[in-house]
Amino acid sequence: MIALIDIILPVFLVLGFGYFAVWKGWFKETSVDELMKFAQNFAVPCLLFKGISSLDLGAHFDVRLLFSFYAGAISGFIVGITGARLLFKRSWEDSIAIGFIGLFSNSLLLGLPITERAYGSDALASNYAIIAIHSPICYAIGITTMEIVKNRGGKLSALPAKVLRSMFRNALILGISAGLIVNLTGIPLHNTLQSAIDLMARAALPAALFALGGVLVRYKPQGDLRTIGFIVSVSLVLHPTVTWLLGTSLNLSTEGFRSAVVTAAMAPGINAYLFANMYGHAKRVAASAVLIGTGLTVLTAAFWLMILP
Repeated sequence: MIALIDIILPVFLVLGFGYFAVWKGWFKETSVDELMKFAQNFAVPCLLFKGISSLDLGAHFDVRLLFSFYAGAISGFIVGITGARLLFKRSWEDSIAIGFIGLFSNSLLLGLPITERAYGSDALASNYAIIAIHSPICYAIGITTMEIVKNRGGKLSALPAKVLRSMFRNALILGISAGLIVNLTGIPLHNTLQSAIDLMARAALPAALFALGGVLVRYKPQGDLRTIGFIVSVSLVLHPTVTWLLGTSLNLSTEGFRSAVVTAAMAPGINAYLFANMYGHAKRVAASAVLIGTGLTVLTAAFWLMILP
């Protein structure tokens, strides 16, 4: 148990430092917004570019890995929508925003550092394989479903362009796309450029974790607590359970199985709130789910790490 604490606690201490610094007024909220912009728009895309451009796609883009993880994510999306609609009588738009919370786990800011601390940097290849298509798949599913509901009765001919436009405004997707292009084409990078990207990549996780902690200060646990408890349970319990069962039945490799389950077990990502904010639906539920889910991940991540092979 002490070893598990040593793995998980440093990640949440950095996040906690950010929360405490902003809460005490030592770091302005406007400054933490700028730090988050730096992390999300520059440093993290460099990290993703670096990881994906050098990834052995043939070895790590395992259909069993991706199916195990994304079947769990989509299960969370469907159960989230169904529960919000039938159990809590939310509108269709609210229900989709709530379902997106169950779909989008924090694969990057929590999944990467916890996997790295638990199993070493060499174990991250499967994480990068998941992350390479995480934002594209989740945003494509969420935006398409929301736009269909919002335009019910209207023409759907403009839907593909709207979905693609929304996706490729995201710097993370641009970093992933650039990494895939370099990987597939074999374009050589000059050592100077590679060194600059490496410097930016090293800043990504600590800056992003500190900023995430600072951002969470403004998210108060408000709204329907039953709805929040429901969707946090979907994210922290249903998603990793489905991934575990599928990964076991498909004889997923130990490395892939660990990465898939740990990533699936992470709290809802900040993108869950950004999606809700983009459409103006279920914002309080999304913000509270990110806050409470992130706190609970300290306990749930320890559980999953303890039972993983």
